[in-house]
Amino acid sequence: MSKWVRIQATGVLFDMDGVLTSSIGSVNRSWRRWAEHYGLPDASTLAVPHGKRAIDIVAKLKPDVDVLEGLRLIEEMEIADGEDVKALTGVRTLLEALPAQRWAIVTSATFRLVTARLKAAELPVPERIISAESVERGKPDPEPYRRGAELIHAAPADCIVVEDAPSGVAAGVAAGCRVLGVLGTHDLEELLAMGASWVVRSLEDVRAEAGPQGVVLTLRESEPGSVAPGETGAD
Repeated sequence: MSKWVRIQATGVLFDMDGVLTSSIGSVNRSWRRWAEHYGLPDASTLAVPHGKRAIDIVAKLKPDVDVLEGLRLIEEMEIADGEDVKALTGVRTLLEALPAQRWAIVTSATFRLVTARLKAAELPVPERIISAESVERGKPDPEPYRRGAELIHAAPADCIVVEDAPSGVAAGVAAGCRVLGVLGTHDLEELLAMGASWVVRSLEDVRAEAGPQGVVLTLRESEPGSVAPGETGAD
């Protein structure tokens, strides 16, 4: 089952990978090449945690290398591998409907990688971006989304965070925002368990318009039992 929900907010804070863009192929290929470079065991099957900063992943996977060196290498690899990066379903229409000052991207990617992926997906690069370098503590810490709310001059409680990963949902909830989960990288139950207020199959199920307090989102909410295992809204 699903139902339509109408939400008022001052602004919207979007995660990027898995919400606006599909980049999982690039992520997997790049991190596995990175792991091979450093001689990690099982490099060809390495699976990195989704939604966390590369600098934090580098520090965990290879604590004996200079973290900035490791970060530069994975950044270059991911920027070079943009072959199958694309916009996800419904993203262009939704972004076009939002006033520019009412939305921002809050991502664990570096600024260079953000702009490279948005350009590869032929999506607009917004003026307001919180990237990995913008914060001292990445998701699931609330700092990124608190900073994002400041960027659009809104209280966290008046913002809607749009996320696909449990760490991002946790960050949004901890920041005091309401969270809209998007299916694709994790299932509905995981996103609800982390505190998402609503979950949609894709951003094709979300409409936006200017409202008296900023924006009004109308969304078709997915509920437990309404999505088959493995079914997503990705192209």
